[in-house]
Order: sequence, then structure tokens, then C-alpha cells
Amino acid sequence: MKSTNNRRTTHKTRPEARCALWLARHPGFLACPAAITTSMIELGAAGTGGIAAGALAAGLAWHRAHPESFTRVAAPRLRSTRRRWTRYLGRSWRSSLDFCNLTVDDRRTGEILVPRLLKVSSPTPSIDVLRVAIRKGQSLSTFRDSQEELASALGADVISIEKTKPRVLTITLVFGNPFTDVIPPADIPGEPDEVDLTAIELGDTEYGHVWTEPLLGQHWLISGATGSGKGSLLWNPLRAMGPMIRERLVLLSVIDPKGGMETERGKPLFHQHATSADDEVEYEDSEGTEDVDAMLAVLFAFRDRMKERQDLLRSEGKRKFAVSRETPFEVLMIDELAMLTALAARRTINEVNRVLAEILTQGRACGFAVIAYVQEPTKDTVPVRDLFTRRVSLRTGTASYVDMVLGEDARERGALADEIPETGCEGIGYRTSEKSRQPIRVRAGYCTDNDIDELVRLCTPRNDPPADSNVYHLAA
Repeated sequence: MKSTNNRRTTHKTRPEARCALWLARHPGFLACPAAITTSMIELGAAGTGGIAAGALAAGLAWHRAHPESFTRVAAPRLRSTRRRWTRYLGRSWRSSLDFCNLTVDDRRTGEILVPRLLKVSSPTPSIDVLRVAIRKGQSLSTFRDSQEELASALGADVISIEKTKPRVLTITLVFGNPFTDVIPPADIPGEPDEVDLTAIELGDTEYGHVWTEPLLGQHWLISGATGSGKGSLLWNPLRAMGPMIRERLVLLSVIDPKGGMETERGKPLFHQHATSADDEVEYEDSEGTEDVDAMLAVLFAFRDRMKERQDLLRSEGKRKFAVSRETPFEVLMIDELAMLTALAARRTINEVNRVLAEILTQGRACGFAVIAYVQEPTKDTVPVRDLFTRRVSLRTGTASYVDMVLGEDARERGALADEIPETGCEGIGYRTSEKSRQPIRVRAGYCTDNDIDELVRLCTPRNDPPADSNVYHLAA
């Protein structure tokens, strides 16, 4: 007689048990009809209709009155619910996985086991993030081996599959490219009072809205591989601030360790400009005069002006400054930060990282901002990375760089910057904000040489700064 311990069970999960488990996981499926029925009984059809109409009117009013908060809070939840019940309905989900051989046959019962969809979130109109519980016998590699087939079955253009925790995967799907056309460069305002330093125009978002970022009181870190479009994020901010540059309400200090090929065309706009091709210059501070690298001299002078501004505001009893010709808003732009923070001589690296940390931690309140551009955003390359308050990740060749720039799990939440094609997608990337950690796809406006020449022609400063300003000049 065979032992009963080796006997295989033929029991299958009863349909009513599966239904009960499904309802337990989706209580809203019963709660909503129950609430409507109760309202109909207690308040009648007119009362129930009035409540529904009021909720709809309130949502529309919210969308019209404050679209930013509606887009950030309500829209993702409504979109996630709709797509959960239209795009990933049970039979459709099962069929997609079955065609990709991602279901499991239970040899004990003969039942086909389907990986369970735990959660659907749609942070943006073109991104879906699925949380999936896999079955025994499956792993991350099981899904990655069928990655292209799964993307095709679900209708996605780009797919990313990551392990969240044991037996739970996160599948990120990107649908289409909302930026089918090249975005024009930012308009140059006519007058300084038309410039908003808390909303610098850079391009468009995937929602079809104008992409703006605050620069006043912020520091920007722009990461992207060669040819990803970092130049667009150098010239668009300058076009958006053009009249203030012309009136010396904004002073630009530019360090270009790549020899000046990118920045030389706009040199007339800059208060100070230094490249790796420049000779050493005299730099004078409280300890005396010395010959230093021209790029370091610009960095030190920027730090010194920040210190002078702090002394001025402290003497006047002010905690924050107001933009004026006497106290202009100063911006330091560094095109390829790694050349100074990791690839220079050891003494230079130490000095740059020390001074940069000083500026990044103290400059915001007194009107000094830094915009840095980098290809490799690792801590070894950019030790001060976490001191930048606003970050953008353009196309990158390494998946880990996305989280380094945009924050932990940014790629898992949909920022697939490493999946952006190399051609035809220059200026496309992802950004996050202080209000939300959800990444948003953006595209910077494309600036041609003619656009840069227009900026120089219209916005080159023409007058010397006032004699009583705190503008610091390098020694000749």
C-alpha cells in the first residue's frame, strides 16, 4: 500500500472562495454599490443625484481653480482606477501573461496560476507602474527573459522590470512619446518685470504645460550623457532671464572646463567667464595675491561676493535679499562639473568641493545660485550632489544614475531615463519637485545658434555696474 503522504491532492480552489478573496482585496467593488444603495434608500434619487452632481462640480472646480494640485493629487488616482479596470482587467491581464508564458501550471491540481496584480498606479498620462506578486517557481529573470514580449502584449513602448521585495516585482510601462515635435526655445521677455525667477521657462511637460523651474533660492543639477541635450538647459534659462541680465539684475559667472566650445558664443552676456584653455590669473583675497587657475578664480570670486552679500544683509538686519542693481541675483554655471570635482589635480578637487559646499549651503538666502551639468553623477564624481535642490535627469546610459539624480526608487516610479533613444529625443528627460517625488517627463526647448545670437544681441549688458554695488572684479 502506498503511503498517503505521497498522494497528490486534486482539490481546486472553489469559485466562491476565489470570489470571496477577490472581494476582500477590492472592498470598493462592494462599498461603492452599497453606499449608493444606502443613499437611495435614505435620501432618495434626488438626494443621491445631488450628492453625485456636487462631487463632480467640486472636482471640476478644483481642476479649474488649481490645476497644479489637481494634477498632482487627484488625477493620478482617477487615472489609476480607470486603467486598472480598462487596461488591466482580469481576463485581459491573464491573457497577456499566458501568451508570454508567464503563467504557472500547478501539477497537483492542474490549475493555471496567474501572477497577481497587486496595484496599478499611473503617475503621469504616459506611465503605468504595476506591482505584481509572482508565483512559486518564477523569478525576476523569468519576467526579464520575456520582457519584450510582455511590452508588446501590454502595448507599451518601453518596459522596465525590477524586484521590489521577495516574490514582488515592479513593472514600469511607458506608452508613446508625447513630444512628437521639437520644442521651441523659451521666449525672451520684453522687460525685467516680466521675468519670474521662481518660474524659469525651460520647455514643455508631458501634460502639454509649460515646464518651469524655480531658480531663486535653488540650486540645479542637470545630468545627462553626451548628446542628451544639456545645452538646451544652459541657454533656455538665460533666454528666460534675458532682460534681467541686460539690466544687470542677474549676473552670470560661467565656468566651462570643456574649453569653451559651448559657452563662447554667449560670452558677452557673462559677468565672468573662464575655460580650461585660459591661463592662470591673479586672485586677491584677504591672505594676499596669488596666481591660480582661471576657473578656480571665478569660483573663489563668486564665493567672496556671497560672503560680502551676507555681511551686507547682516548689517541691515535682513534675512533675505531683494533683487536690485545694488544686490543682483548671481548665478554660477559649471558646464561639466566632474572635470573640477573628480578629474582635476588633487589640490584642485579638494578646493572645488570645499568651496562648492560652502556656496550650496549658504548661497540660497542671499541670492546666489548654482547650475551644474554632469555626465556621471556618482558620489565619487560629485561629492556635493545631495546639496542641489532641483535635479533633472536627461538620457543616461546607466540605470543606476537615475536614482542618484532624482532620488531613491525614481526609476521604479517611472523615470526610465536610461531607456530614452539616442536619436530624435534630445532634451527629453525626467524631473521631480519638492512637492512630489513622482517623476514627470519633460522636454527642453531647442536653442539654435541663431537663438543664442538673438539672446546676445538683445540682452548683452551695456552699462557698468553701480559704484556702490558689491560686484567683485578679479585682479588684472
